[in-house]
Amino acid sequence: MAKRFLWSMLILIGLAAAVGCSSSDSANDASSFAAAVRGKYPELKENAYTVDKVKRVVDGDTFELENGDKVRLIGVDTPESTKEIEPFGKEASAYAKEQLTGQTVYLFRDAGNKDTYGRLLRYVFIAGNTEMFNETLVREGYANPMTVPPNVIYAKTFVALERTAREQKKGLWGDPAAANAATASKPPASQAPSGDSAKQAGVPASTACAKPAIKGNINSKKEKIYHLPGGRYYEQTVAEQLFCTEAEAKTAGFRKSAE
Repeated sequence: MAKRFLWSMLILIGLAAAVGCSSSDSANDASSFAAAVRGKYPELKENAYTVDKVKRVVDGDTFELENGDKVRLIGVDTPESTKEIEPFGKEASAYAKEQLTGQTVYLFRDAGNKDTYGRLLRYVFIAGNTEMFNETLVREGYANPMTVPPNVIYAKTFVALERTAREQKKGLWGDPAAANAATASKPPASQAPSGDSAKQAGVPASTACAKPAIKGNINSKKEKIYHLPGGRYYEQTVAEQLFCTEAEAKTAGFRKSAE
């Protein structure tokens, strides 16, 4: 009996050790992958992250985790595919479902945590792939940049990727109907465009002065907000319309940033 008890204890200890090692290995793997991501994206070096699994994809830029939380990808906007169907929306949604459903994902924060709908705002990485999924969507032509301060780390990167996708006619930019719809609803983004550069970028600009510098931006709540040069978020804001005066911006339905 004593020997049988001893053997039972040894087996239990062995199983506990195996489970402990397995948990430790998983933690080490997660830490190693996160380190690889931060090596490729050093701007995320100090940013917190969590690891979770994707339960279902809502549309191209939104998905639900197994714990019930919804995640909205930072800095990008895919065409609608749920309540309203926009050109190339179904394609963007199908691509996200194929890439994300059932996958383990690493979710990195920016300055903000959630949007007004309670969704987690995150930069997303699929386990085993150190390329940011937000970035992939823009590069492959499934999404436009959409900058909403204070989450602005990769605003310029996404703008540059969209420009390249347009030039290469990738994704929605290869579909005339989708490209026209995207251009009409979300003008091509540019960092602080003015004068001729604004026209080249496709951003509506005032003609009342040579270099309109007041940036009009529409946030995730569809609020029209304008930013003045020197303002806290001015440099990071992607202009969707440019104005010469505050009065002009207000006439167009924009309100001043509360920064």
